Amino acid sequence: MRTALVTGSLIVTSLLAQGPYGSAPLPDRLADTGGGSQLIIAVAPGPGSTTGRVTWWDRRAGRWYEAGGAEARFGANGLTEGATRTQGTNTTPTGLYDLPYAFGIHRAPAGTQFRYRRVTDRSWWCQDNASGSYNRWVEPLPADCAPGEAEHLVAYEKQYAHALVVGFNYDRPVHGRGAGIFLHVNGKGATAGCVSVPERAMQAILRWAEPHRRPHIVIGTEDGPLAVTRY
Repeated sequence: MRTALVTGSLIVTSLLAQGPYGSAPLPDRLADTGGGSQLIIAVAPGPGSTTGRVTWWDRRAGRWYEAGGAEARFGANGLTEGATRTQGTNTTPTGLYDLPYAFGIHRAPAGTQFRYRRVTDRSWWCQDNASGSYNRWVEPLPADCAPGEAEHLVAYEKQYAHALVVGFNYDRPVHGRGAGIFLHVNGKGATAGCVSVPERAMQAILRWAEPHRRPHIVIGTEDGPLAVTRY
C-alpha cells in the first residue's frame, strides 16, 4: 500500500510540473517560432482577459529554455485575431510578430543590443488612416497626420520609458487594422491593445534580446480559437 501511495504521489507531482501545455517546453508546442533562437510568449487565460503572463526563451543546442517571466497586461477589451483586428477596439492582436526596434523616453538599459530610438518632444506615432505615415514613427508630425490621430510618445512617460515595437500590421500596413502596438512598461491598468509588463521586466527583456538571434513575439490565449499554440 505504501508503495502504491508513493507511486501515485510521484505521478501527480509529475503531472502538476508539466503545467497546462504538457511536458514539452511551450515554444515546441507552437506552430511557428519565427525561425530565430529567442522568443517572447505572451499568454492570456482567455479572449476577454486583460491580464496574463509573458515569458522569454532561449534556444540552445536544439532545446528551448525559459530565460525569464513576468505578469502581463493586455487590451482593455481582451484579445482578438490579429489578421482581422479593427483599429480602435482596445484589443490586443494575437499572432506571431517580429520586433523591428526598441525605443524609450529613458536611455536604453545597460547592455541593450537592439537598435534603440530615444523619444523627444518631436516624436509621434501616426495612427491616422488618411496619412501616408500610417503606423510609423514620425518626427515631426507630418501635415497629413492629424494630432488627434497620433500618439505624442513623450506624453506617455511611464509606459514608454522603454518599449519594443511589435511588428503587427507594420511591413505592409492595412489602414484600419491598427497601429502602434508595442511591448512596453505597465501603466495604470489594461492597455489600448499593447502588451505591458513591469518596468524591471521590460528592462530585463531589452538586456536579454539579441537582434542577430532574430527574436519574435507570439501572443495568444491558453486554449481555444486564439490559442498561442496556433501561431
